Amino acid sequence: MKRSNLWSLIALYAFLLVLRPGASLAAVEIYTNSIGMEFILIPSGSFMMGAGRFEDADADEKPQHLVTISKPFYLGKYEVTQEQWVAVMESNPSGFKGWNNPVETVSRDEALEFIKRLNRQEGHSRYRLPTEAEWEYAARAGSAGAYSFGDAAGQLEKYAWYERNSRRATHPVGQKQPNARGLYDMHGNVWEWVEDWYGERYYADSPGTDPKGPSSGSGRVKRGGSWDRDAEDCRSAYRRSREPDSSDCSIGFRLALSPE
Repeated sequence: MKRSNLWSLIALYAFLLVLRPGASLAAVEIYTNSIGMEFILIPSGSFMMGAGRFEDADADEKPQHLVTISKPFYLGKYEVTQEQWVAVMESNPSGFKGWNNPVETVSRDEALEFIKRLNRQEGHSRYRLPTEAEWEYAARAGSAGAYSFGDAAGQLEKYAWYERNSRRATHPVGQKQPNARGLYDMHGNVWEWVEDWYGERYYADSPGTDPKGPSSGSGRVKRGGSWDRDAEDCRSAYRRSREPDSSDCSIGFRLALSPE
């Protein structure tokens, strides 16, 4: 094969694998948008949602139950960074400054404003927060253990910035090992806002396919733990609620993207 033909094939493959912003997303595994955010395709499938029998879990993490995510979706490879936030919002509210650190001190309402502006900037309405079920499905990456890598809390330092190793601050995204889906910092660094209202009986009452939280409530769900929490709070099933207009330097977010 001529060298020119070989390079043409390589270029074509790269175009198909990492699609240009605004193009069709059908069957593309990695997508990079106009401000450099990378998204990983999460295929549809089923998983056991909630804490396992050997976890020291709160009542709102039970019962563990089978959940099906019926449609594929994209999830940010990293938490939204301060550089990406400034590119859309033109200001930086974060307490721990660093272009590649996750943006924090953002309320859920402010995260939704970022999403609204980014959708408008790219000419569609497909950016959103993941549902709680989508988040846990992606975080587990096929694992039924307490973490994406199993049950051994002693291994968490390889995957997360948390109370034991964070030195009381956030860190640039992507420095720890990713989960099996290629997603970074799903444990620790900053809490991540998700779409759902919090419900204590959400696991017991929700449907088995594409579940969503209750239609209203006093708090929205945050997942994943953060730099100031212990290993127990960084488990895949751990969940907490917060008023959607509140913020602090431990809370950020990660974007989901609907294919169409």
